[in-house]
Amino acid sequence: MNNKYFCELANAIDGTTVSGTDERLFLYNDGLEVLINKIRDCKAMNARLFFIGNGGSAAIASHMTADFLKNGGMQTCSLYDRAVMTCIGNDYGYEHIFAKPLSKLGRSGDLLVAISSSGNSPNIVRAIETAREKEIFVITFTGFKPDNKARQLGNINVYVPCEEYGKVESIHQLILQQIVDMILERDGLKL
Repeated sequence: MNNKYFCELANAIDGTTVSGTDERLFLYNDGLEVLINKIRDCKAMNARLFFIGNGGSAAIASHMTADFLKNGGMQTCSLYDRAVMTCIGNDYGYEHIFAKPLSKLGRSGDLLVAISSSGNSPNIVRAIETAREKEIFVITFTGFKPDNKARQLGNINVYVPCEEYGKVESIHQLILQQIVDMILERDGLKL
């Protein structure tokens, strides 16, 4: 077992921050409470929850789309239909693959969870901008540089201070799983 790797991972977890639009930092547990309450409000309003990401973050987004639907009892919407993605990518450009469907499917009161290790992927940033225009609440999960574009645009931002994809993605997955598990617990549900 490589203790150095796990120590680095633990340090990145310890350094993870949650902030608001005004860049005000929450204590981690307080920030988590804000996230959980916002997601539970979304559920109570019967609003939809969208998850987006690229590569490993797309895998996390798909996994969370399933978990929040099945376990959290929420209306989740996947933007990963291959025909739609390739159509939009071909006709408008890859940077529009999430923004175009979100502009048609998203409504005020919905919630977008944008997962991007760098926080600078053009298709993620464009989707966040579209969401904000439509009054869709945006939660970002980012890493790498603290001044990344997604973090600047989100309503609530989870930031992992690490510049390694695997570690950032692992922590994003862990925190999202923690959120869905805590929602289940508060709703009195068990798997």
